[in-house]
Amino acid sequence: MSILMVNEEVNFNDLKQLLQVTDGNLASHLITLEENGYIKVHKGFIGRKTNTTYQITRQGEKAFTEHVDALENMIKGIK
Repeated sequence: MSILMVNEEVNFNDLKQLLQVTDGNLASHLITLEENGYIKVHKGFIGRKTNTTYQITRQGEKAFTEHVDALENMIKGIK
């Protein structure tokens, strides 16, 4: 989600490389994020090759920001 927060859109292969995960692992996480309305999926072609890109939604931005805020509050509570 942090990668999508700072990029307008990111394709599957770039996400896989940045996160250093397997195709299956990444795909399962992306499906969950899409089902919850946190990301939009755009499928297309570059020449004859498929190209799937992902973009964060407003709902995804809100959920991620709330998650980061909760983590920061938890860390502040430990100090």
